[in-house]
Amino acid sequence: MAYQFLLHEKKDKVALLTLNRPDKRNALSIALRNEIDQCLGGIDEDDSISVVVIAGAGPSFSAGFDRNEFFSQEPAHLKALMESTDRFHLRLMNFPKPMVAAISGPAMGGGLDLAVLCDVRIASENAVFSHPEIKFGAPTLFGPLAEIIGGGLARDLCLSGRRIDAQEAHRIGLVSSVVPLDRLPDEAMVVANSIAEAPLVTLKRVKGMIIDQYCWHYVSGEDIFAGLQPPGS
Repeated sequence: MAYQFLLHEKKDKVALLTLNRPDKRNALSIALRNEIDQCLGGIDEDDSISVVVIAGAGPSFSAGFDRNEFFSQEPAHLKALMESTDRFHLRLMNFPKPMVAAISGPAMGGGLDLAVLCDVRIASENAVFSHPEIKFGAPTLFGPLAEIIGGGLARDLCLSGRRIDAQEAHRIGLVSSVVPLDRLPDEAMVVANSIAEAPLVTLKRVKGMIIDQYCWHYVSGEDIFAGLQPPGS
């Protein structure tokens, strides 16, 4: 199936999903979030695919949610925004197959959340991470981040919104490795293919245990967008 803002390619047992809004730094618009949800739903049902790699087109992984869509108070838009947010997060949180994030450039806000909800993260040397949206009211996903890097560091990043580079991300365990930008796609596929060597039924059992072990608190779309304040307000 063809999507407007998402590229989907199958390589043996690995599906490569590429966020394809490079002119918007792959901001996670309503349409893109819906396409990711729909695509992952199809991959869930396809037993020929064992692992998913998620990457971004152009120089950014994802700059986060599309700010142009944040502050409209039109009821139909708010409803679509909240529903797409819930579907997107819950799909990623409960996706039953391993996911690998190939992160180049900025992974900000919702882009950081997307990376955190993957199982393995490989970063290029120019990758940067932060959640600046907290400054105008959008909470980050504390639980999944704390599970990866520990509660103290997660509190620091979630509450301050400060930016960290690839080397610090590697030092604190947010990413598994840091590679030159031109090697990132190949390295992500090496990791994905290594994971895919295991039987799918076994991978799904392990992923199920990962999901079941962590009872993350999810802030619903309604709660997220109720607290938003336009920048400078």
